[in-house]
Amino acid sequence: MIMTRIETLDWQTVAGDLDRQGWSVLPKILTADQSDAVADLYGDTPAFRSHVVMARHGFGRGEYRYFSYPLPEVVQELRTGLYPRLAPVANAWHGRMGLDVRFPTTHAEFLERCHAAGQRRPTPLLLQYAPGDYNCLHQDLYGEHVFPLQVATLLSEPGEAFEGGEFVLTEQRPRMQSRAVVVPLTKGDAVVFAVHGRPQRGTKGDYRVMMRHGVSEVRSGRRHTLGIIFHDAA
Repeated sequence: MIMTRIETLDWQTVAGDLDRQGWSVLPKILTADQSDAVADLYGDTPAFRSHVVMARHGFGRGEYRYFSYPLPEVVQELRTGLYPRLAPVANAWHGRMGLDVRFPTTHAEFLERCHAAGQRRPTPLLLQYAPGDYNCLHQDLYGEHVFPLQVATLLSEPGEAFEGGEFVLTEQRPRMQSRAVVVPLTKGDAVVFAVHGRPQRGTKGDYRVMMRHGVSEVRSGRRHTLGIIFHDAA
């Protein structure tokens, strides 16, 4: 079912959004039941390899857990199903930015590259926010090999399960102040976005825009998010 939803997305529009603004919404990539099932995994400690309390590291407030291998089926399907659709965008971006690295057509091949370089720890994660929690602007870079796109799926319904907690992106263009955007998401929606740098067309050709992402303060309730990062960690 997940693969069917991935296949039926308008990938031409997604690619256009990514080139234009560095992000695109993938509507209802998970059903409500699937979203609840993934969120409920948070208490299943054996499913995860580590637990991070953001305040201890200056990351914000809230907490998250990195999944261990083997990944839950839904997480694995999203990771392997989305990657082939995003690899052409990633390769085009690297070409436009003058970077030599190119990405293989399957996620399994890309993971082989990561693991050969010592990046063997899985990076998909489940985030949990309570009232007063937030996530500082950041980039998810875990080693030499970085896939330039990642995906976050909202597992809770805004206005019902929580208030506040908007997904925020900022972009820094050369010699300009940072610009912020709040991405509108509902339960089961995903946003695909640039991990760090992306190309932007200008009057004199392409230049590089730096991106960061975070979550604004949750005012009430509880918010869960599934993060899909395609490169593994050292």
